Amino acid sequence: MENVMSQKNAISNTEKNMKDYFETHDLKFIHDDAVFTNMASGETHNGKSEIGAMLQYMYKIAFDAKADTINRIITEDRALLEGTFKGKHIGDFAGIPATNKEISVPLAVSYELEDGLIKKARIYFLANVLMEQLK
Repeated sequence: MENVMSQKNAISNTEKNMKDYFETHDLKFIHDDAVFTNMASGETHNGKSEIGAMLQYMYKIAFDAKADTINRIITEDRALLEGTFKGKHIGDFAGIPATNKEISVPLAVSYELEDGLIKKARIYFLANVLMEQLK
């Protein structure tokens, strides 16, 4: 019985952390040695500093954007987010100067978790949809 309660508490803590992360992208929910991989380009970001810079660039510098959650699944060691990256193109992205166009791009991220924190993320971002919207 104690093991069942312990598992429920771990899942509850992990679920709270991930829900908070989905809303804030706060780096406190990411392991120091985490790796985020863009599955379309193969580009990787290693550690909180690189991951933080990538998130800052995407959500605050190139775009004024947020990820709207459509679906999410969270377990003790895995999480999956389906959402939409929505906002305005406000800075240089892929050589395209700011257009001030509104964008809405399908997004899915698969997370591997450890101790209630993100250890790995695989990002599935439909860049072709984004580029079409920036034309």
